[in-house]
Amino acid sequence: MSKWFFMWIDKYLEYLEVERNYSPLTISAYKKDLEQFSAFIDFKDLNEVTKSDVRSYMAALLALDLEEVSINRKLSSLKSFYKFLFELEEISKIPTAGIRNLKSPRKIIIPFSEWEMQKLLETEIFALNDWEGVRNRLIVELLYITGMRRAELVGLLWKDIDFANYQLKVKGKGSKDRIIPITKEVSDLFNHYKKLLKEEFEDIQDEVFVTAKNKNIYPKLVYKIVKSYLSLVSEKTKKSPHMLRHSFATHMLNNGAEINAIKEILGHSSLSATQIYTHSSIEKLKEVFNVNHPRNIN
Repeated sequence: MSKWFFMWIDKYLEYLEVERNYSPLTISAYKKDLEQFSAFIDFKDLNEVTKSDVRSYMAALLALDLEEVSINRKLSSLKSFYKFLFELEEISKIPTAGIRNLKSPRKIIIPFSEWEMQKLLETEIFALNDWEGVRNRLIVELLYITGMRRAELVGLLWKDIDFANYQLKVKGKGSKDRIIPITKEVSDLFNHYKKLLKEEFEDIQDEVFVTAKNKNIYPKLVYKIVKSYLSLVSEKTKKSPHMLRHSFATHMLNNGAEINAIKEILGHSSLSATQIYTHSSIEKLKEVFNVNHPRNIN
């Protein structure tokens, strides 16, 4: 076993955290990818790894019926890691150079329908006299009306909510902040939730969403909550927080929102390499949101 391999993995992960501002979830994924590869090549020294090793690793992953998109993500982790080592002159050649991503079949993602979302959010499924019921309602509705990522929801702080202007600030990928509009109904629900939290716990955490032990909620619990409620109104296979993000974008587009405005609300850096990026003010984003989101149309 090469201790140097693991030492450089740790240095690389530190670089991702400090220099690149990657999220803990992303760093964890990179760590897992690199450790899996190092085990596959039997912990060779850094300069002993070859293109043949990388190709054999990809073939082994394919044999396990891993999806092409997942294999490509692991390859991307390796490419980034070896580029990092090469630039620091720790290796003389990059073993991933010239290795292309696998072609993956384009999958059609079917979002939840507006009818399904309205049915879920306009019924009495959620117990609104209980702090956990209100929390769960907020989680589902917030993911749907803002299109925010699960990690962004987990990291949302009370100080990030602007109740007076019906908007909130989220920290996206690369620690980039953005402002997202919310409805008055959601703003009122936040206030109701906070009131119930104060009745339940002695101290209110900085984080908005907490567990029954008054600790910051974790990603797997968010997924579990979303899946359990969506299962009540839909028979679709995928019932994840990301599907609510996809539904947000689809429903906004279907109701006539400009694609650049949706891009900015979602926190995408660009729509394509050739598309001109158009900056929108929060006032303009609010206008687009108020006019086009089905949960805000009177």
